Amino acid sequence: MMAKKPPKPAPRKIFHERLKITALPLYFDGFLLVKRSEYQEYKHYWTELRGTTLFFYADKKSTIYVDKLDIIDLTCLTDQNSTEKNCAKFTLVLPKEEVQLKTENTESGEEWRRFILTVTELSVPQHVSLLPGQVIRLHEILEREKKRRTETEQMLSSSMEKEKEPIEDYVDVLNPMPACFYTVSRKEATEMLEKNPSLGNMILRPGSDSRNYSITIRQEIDMPRIKHYKVMSIGKNYTIELEKPVTLPNLFSVIDYFVTETRGNLRPFIYSSDETLDSLEFSM
Repeated sequence: MMAKKPPKPAPRKIFHERLKITALPLYFDGFLLVKRSEYQEYKHYWTELRGTTLFFYADKKSTIYVDKLDIIDLTCLTDQNSTEKNCAKFTLVLPKEEVQLKTENTESGEEWRRFILTVTELSVPQHVSLLPGQVIRLHEILEREKKRRTETEQMLSSSMEKEKEPIEDYVDVLNPMPACFYTVSRKEATEMLEKNPSLGNMILRPGSDSRNYSITIRQEIDMPRIKHYKVMSIGKNYTIELEKPVTLPNLFSVIDYFVTETRGNLRPFIYSSDETLDSLEFSM
């Protein structure tokens, strides 16, 4: 069996679309059959392991995931006996649920087990036989994940130190701002969405005060409609002012919420290049 090569990046357009949702590093990908507690049966997904999160896509070319699962608190991974030939089944035991996974062949199942255990236990599994190339690959992933967590912890520590300082600008200390954030007014955001519908239909912008934010969207149902939503910064969280308010841990989650709840009908407004940005800003 040959060593597993690093996952090839998705076609450029798909790759960049997925990066608008998450900047987590891609460690492994492939097809998985998934059965969560709310599922009646297994669902077939193209799956990406990014950081310690599994992102599930309807197919390999989809740019919006249909579900995701954070496995950082994995309690254990247990193998299941399968009567199906050339098939691997195992269960991810998490604090709040158990998720059953099934692969189309045993080799793929073993690869998923190795990568999941490496990023959750922060060590390369020792109880399986690995080829030299596989060992090298897993150690590379291990070092990347350790570095990612260390940097996240450092930024979190930095944010806690700055909590008592006055907020002077719109900088998310823990993460960079979502790509669809622009320092524009309500009127300017509306004009951007109306003039450039192909670039997306959702903008994150500063609110009317020095602390909060707003979401401006453009939906085409019967006719194009512009709507605005307040996003209040409360402590470490952000609350979207809806009929039933929704509180989320960061601005990335706010954007993710709108995308997921509309099944991808809302897309972050992203300039395709600096040249496009310059030309559009000039025309505003």
